Amino acid sequence: MIKIEHLKKVYPNVTPLKDVNAVINDGDVIAIIGPSGTGKSTLMRCINQLEKPTAGHVWIDDEEITDPKCDLNKIRQKMGMVFQSFNLFGHLTVIENIMLAPMDLLHKSKQEAYDKGMELLRTVGLAEKALNYPDELSGGQKQRIAIARTLAMDPEIIFFDEPTSALDPTMVGEVQAVIRDLAKTGKTLMIVTHEMGFARAISNRVFYMDEGGIYEDGTPGQIFDDPQRENTRRFVRKLKVLELNIENRDYDFLGMVSEIEQYCHKNQVNYRTAQHIQLAFEETIQNLLLPVLNAPKIHTVVEYSAADESTVMTLHYNGDPYDVTRQGDKLSLAVLNSAVSEMSWNEVEDKELRNKLEMRIKA
Repeated sequence: MIKIEHLKKVYPNVTPLKDVNAVINDGDVIAIIGPSGTGKSTLMRCINQLEKPTAGHVWIDDEEITDPKCDLNKIRQKMGMVFQSFNLFGHLTVIENIMLAPMDLLHKSKQEAYDKGMELLRTVGLAEKALNYPDELSGGQKQRIAIARTLAMDPEIIFFDEPTSALDPTMVGEVQAVIRDLAKTGKTLMIVTHEMGFARAISNRVFYMDEGGIYEDGTPGQIFDDPQRENTRRFVRKLKVLELNIENRDYDFLGMVSEIEQYCHKNQVNYRTAQHIQLAFEETIQNLLLPVLNAPKIHTVVEYSAADESTVMTLHYNGDPYDVTRQGDKLSLAVLNSAVSEMSWNEVEDKELRNKLEMRIKA
């Protein structure tokens, strides 16, 4: 079991880990996902002490490895790490790369190390490459060799730091297949990945990392189908978000329309959908809300999903409860319906912006 309490890592210009707390059980297969720069790789490197944490504690099987008195070399024999960049020794053959650490660190005989190495090469489907050198292999083959080399130390915990990110797309599948088989062995795995389908298929837990820690922790079904927190939802749905605030009647209408155009262009929203987004904004603000709000305060959020090319526009506005869908000007609603496929209003628990209007934009 791995126990993490108040883990913090500070670099001169950034603090990727502010306060990380987690318990990882034996046999857990954890996919670590999140935007770049949120500390995914740093978390793993702090757990195995390749990076020294600035503060906090980490226990492996009831032994605190952040204690200066801890024998790290002994603890590290329980852990293995597979990097993005393979890190194979170019002057050694494949089998020699795999034999080296068991002979040097576990003091296995040459024959023992060779036999185990060949067994592992057969496991990853590369026994015929035993006498080749790394520069004679494809990227996918090198990564499978790197996995075999890690397994040669028989670790209880294995960390994978974006194991397929440096590979040609045609080679990703062969490495993922090896990791999938490994996930069935009962070893504890932690995998940093940007491949959401792979993360969902292989893991029993998912860490979504953001805001300096584990922002949300759940099963793949919970994280990908029913995320409880806003940043998680936006990430897994590949949402591109635009927020606009109107504080008075003299707001910069043309400036906001320009922002919408730039947002659509940047996120490659197709022309017809972009026109619908702009029309929905203009018609709702100019003809449905401003005429009835004495001192308008309107917060607009546009969320475009790159995953399914859907768009939702949500407006929170002040004033007494005002259901645009029922009380709004009929002609304006008819125009709005040309750009919107679904529309709903409800009153929310917000003293200032108590009205919420949600519209699904036609694609």
